[in-house]
Amino acid sequence: MERITAWLHEKNPGLEGPVDKDEDLIEARLIDSMDFVEFVELLEDISGVGIDLQEVTIDDFRTLGRVEQRFLTPSGTAAAAATAG
Repeated sequence: MERITAWLHEKNPGLEGPVDKDEDLIEARLIDSMDFVEFVELLEDISGVGIDLQEVTIDDFRTLGRVEQRFLTPSGTAAAAATAG
C-alpha cells in the first residue's frame, strides 16, 4: 500500500498525511479520469496480475480498502487472474 499512497501523494501535492482506507478516492478527486489508466497500471505492476477493465467496476477502485481487497490479496488477485485469462 506504500507505493499506492506515495503515488497518490505524488499526483496530489497538496495532500497531507495518510489516506484513510475508507476515503472515497474518486469523490475526493485523488484519482481523476486522466490518472485512472496510470493507476490501473500501477496496480498491475504491484500485483503482478493484469486487470481486465471489462471485469471490474469503478467501485473496485473507489477506496484503498477495496483496492487492497480486490487486487492485492491472494483471493482478490486469483479472482482477477481467473477473469483476465
